[in-house]
Amino acid sequence: MAIPRGYRFSIAFDNAFPQGLVLIGDVAPDNEYQTREDKASGRPVRQKIDEVTGQRQWKATVTDPGEPAAKRASFEITLIADVQPVPTTTEVLPGMRPIQLDGLSAEPRVAGNGEFKYQSYVYRATGFTATASAAGTRPSQSIKPSSAASSGEQPGKAA
Repeated sequence: MAIPRGYRFSIAFDNAFPQGLVLIGDVAPDNEYQTREDKASGRPVRQKIDEVTGQRQWKATVTDPGEPAAKRASFEITLIADVQPVPTTTEVLPGMRPIQLDGLSAEPRVAGNGEFKYQSYVYRATGFTATASAAGTRPSQSIKPSSAASSGEQPGKAA
């Protein structure tokens, strides 16, 4: 029996992205295409609905720091949830934050043009995981809390 087209394989986040992911920008609704006629007539924009779960689709642009090919390092992921998922980590640079995804699945696809085709994946997730290990920043056992950390202050931030 063959695997049907569009099958989504569940995969652990750490297996898919050992160095984590970095979210670029914000999560936005994944809207259906709207023609000029639709826009001119004032029809409302409709958000895409996932055909498997029936939930709304959201999109986000991410970068994989572990990808050696620059053209393949940044890509869009689809988040499937009834309400807009909100990242749980803080920004490390303006518009950039390390993330870890929950409920990750991968769907194999063929990408590229002409004779330069390669296998790629469409990644979908159900949301963000609240964890300190996002984007490969694994806490070390040898790190001891400093006095600033124990008093609730963040180093480098003025009160």
